[in-house]
Amino acid sequence: MHSRDVLKRHAGLVDQMATKLGVDLQEAAIGGDVSMDQLSDAVLRCTGCSNPEHCQGLLDQHASVSHTPEYCRNQDLLSKLMP
Repeated sequence: MHSRDVLKRHAGLVDQMATKLGVDLQEAAIGGDVSMDQLSDAVLRCTGCSNPEHCQGLLDQHASVSHTPEYCRNQDLLSKLMP
């Protein structure tokens, strides 16, 4: 079981990455494009990432991004949700 702080950190990374890609996860959930279970799974996948510091650095440096990093465990989900 992951600690609350770890889950919060990775939930933030997932949300920030989605936002940088132009995806509003809340709207996607309301619109039925993604379920709450899928979002929970995305956070859990993110906790298994070996490079969250690089990801955070990328998110901090760029106003927007056109794609996730190669190592992103949520690449498929986020790509499907992109406008």
